[in-house]
Amino acid sequence: MQIPTVPNVTFKTRVRNDAIEGSNPFEWKDQTSDEVFKGKRVVLFALPGAFTPTCSTRHLPRYEELHDEFRAEGIDQIVCLSVNDAFVMYQWGKSQNAKNVLQHLKKLKNKYKNNRGKII
Repeated sequence: MQIPTVPNVTFKTRVRNDAIEGSNPFEWKDQTSDEVFKGKRVVLFALPGAFTPTCSTRHLPRYEELHDEFRAEGIDQIVCLSVNDAFVMYQWGKSQNAKNVLQHLKKLKNKYKNNRGKII
């Protein structure tokens, strides 16, 4: 099922800022769904949590595996949603060697709902 638009929400993301000295050169940045998705064809998937057995052995690796096929179909980005915070998602992506799936979107409780009003 293709959904033409996503709800307008704000994501709390961590971005590198080279002006910050030290071992943690990152700062919080609000990023809207328009900034992430507007004008792009995106595969957006959600999963229960980082570091869970099935998500780590099947879900994320499968999207990484299908990256080239998605690109051939005109997909610009693959984005993973989860309830974990930005730090956990970053470490999980790193541990999974995820190079093609963006995992920086987090804590979407009450933001995306299915057609029955249940939280996804």
